[in-house]
Amino acid sequence: MEFSSKLLEKAVNEMSQLPGIGKRTALRLVLHLLKQPSEQTQFLSQALTSMRDEVKFCKKCHNISDFEVCEICANPARNHQLICVVEDIRDVMAIENTNQYKGVYHVLGGKISPIDGVGPSQLNITTLVNKVKEGLVEEIIFALSSTMEGDTTNFYVFKQIKEYGVKTSTIARGIAVGDELEYADEVTLGRSILQRVPFENSLKNI
Repeated sequence: MEFSSKLLEKAVNEMSQLPGIGKRTALRLVLHLLKQPSEQTQFLSQALTSMRDEVKFCKKCHNISDFEVCEICANPARNHQLICVVEDIRDVMAIENTNQYKGVYHVLGGKISPIDGVGPSQLNITTLVNKVKEGLVEEIIFALSSTMEGDTTNFYVFKQIKEYGVKTSTIARGIAVGDELEYADEVTLGRSILQRVPFENSLKNI
């Protein structure tokens, strides 16, 4: 792709680093920004810079937040003894949109995937185990995507907390095997939360 401007080329190259954005899509987005009033581009730039510099991770659940403790963990109306274990913020948003879940979350920050170089030490597992050790948890709901990596991560975490006798469950398999949680429709996801089953029962399928 030939560019008549080095500045344009640099902008397109940077934009194309985003996931799912190829060079042609990046070019279309950059040209769109060029046609807009300069203040709109400045607003976008400021928003991205502020997000990158100021966003925090909740010290209780590792969810992305504007504060040290996210609004969900800070809400006294939530059941803090019921923890839903998810991969990332997209799954938190998906479950919250169902309006069916009243507990809190624990965001692992990924899934165990040796092929991608992701091991247990790179995930937020230790802090979850510590919560269980401290007796702060009545039930853990495993809500990772029903993929091989998700099932592997569920099983690893289960082994870490099994000796403490906490109740464990997993979302019902209304979520098709191989599906990512964030793409499930809200009704199906909501029912999967409400109709969760003991985690031990799911081990028969692993």
